[in-house]
Amino acid sequence: MIYILIIAVALLPVAVLLWYIYKHDPVPEPIPMLKKAFLYGMMMCIPISVAEMIMQFGIFGNSEPMPTSFIGAAVDSFFVAGLVEESFKLLALWLVLRHNRFFDEHFDGIVYAVYVSLGFAAIENVMYLFSNSGEWLSVGIARALLAVPGHYAFGVLMGYYYSMYYFVKRSTYNRVMILAAPIVAHGIYDTIAFSMGLSEGLATVLMVVLCVFCYYLHKNAQKKLISHINRDTNPFDHYRG
Repeated sequence: MIYILIIAVALLPVAVLLWYIYKHDPVPEPIPMLKKAFLYGMMMCIPISVAEMIMQFGIFGNSEPMPTSFIGAAVDSFFVAGLVEESFKLLALWLVLRHNRFFDEHFDGIVYAVYVSLGFAAIENVMYLFSNSGEWLSVGIARALLAVPGHYAFGVLMGYYYSMYYFVKRSTYNRVMILAAPIVAHGIYDTIAFSMGLSEGLATVLMVVLCVFCYYLHKNAQKKLISHINRDTNPFDHYRG
């Protein structure tokens, strides 16, 4: 019974955010395509885990480093977690969209990217809660408020620029930002989170910094949601760069 409860707590925030982005889509995507995007995100957990172990061993000399400095936390956050996870999410998104005839509106890029990102987040969250089974409830609440919404926001950034490149302007900037924007956001988030374990005295301060960062991250993500909705509902916006 406890295992079912842990899984439920892990998946509830994922389900809420999936519903949220689906309800905001002016022209909802077919459920089978959304299931495909979510499944692809889940499947990326395996190659991501392997790639992260390789990266961690190559950089730190072991597969499970415990950052002992801010620089170490930043390197781990940007080059192991951020780069690896967001790159494989982009691969999954590309596989979902490359022959997808339903990908015909700006907001669609955000929808599919969020479903991919939350597919990965679902598996990651379940694993985190089971690996912290002694305090699974407190970990589940913390991740429901910060980590899972973080993956949602990273997906919004990726999908926003994917659609910008595909529909609005095929510039180098938009192409680079498809991957760079979520990597930078992911890296900053994890750097702050990983640094909390470096000093008990700074942990409270860093938690406040993380909450402030998340506030602005989601505020920016919401602006990007509205921007693409406006582009889809106002045909003149299709021609704005």
